[in-house]
Amino acid sequence: MKIIDVYSRQGCHLCDVLIEELLPLVRGRFEVAVHDIDSREDWRLEYTARVPVVEYDGELICQYHLDRQALTRIPGFNGPHT
Repeated sequence: MKIIDVYSRQGCHLCDVLIEELLPLVRGRFEVAVHDIDSREDWRLEYTARVPVVEYDGELICQYHLDRQALTRIPGFNGPHT
């Protein structure tokens, strides 16, 4: 299954909201890998003040808030399940 990466940090309310909104939209089509930026120095330096960040295949999809329109740039994403 293809993976959508979410870079977040513990205690981040925006991160929690974004993940909660994202999961039902991609369920069954993509795996969501949540990465705590504080667990690695390189992630912490890159994403310090701009979490949450959503990436697919190394490409920025959105940050701070879930951009449902931007999700359509992901190959195989055809909008929410109906």
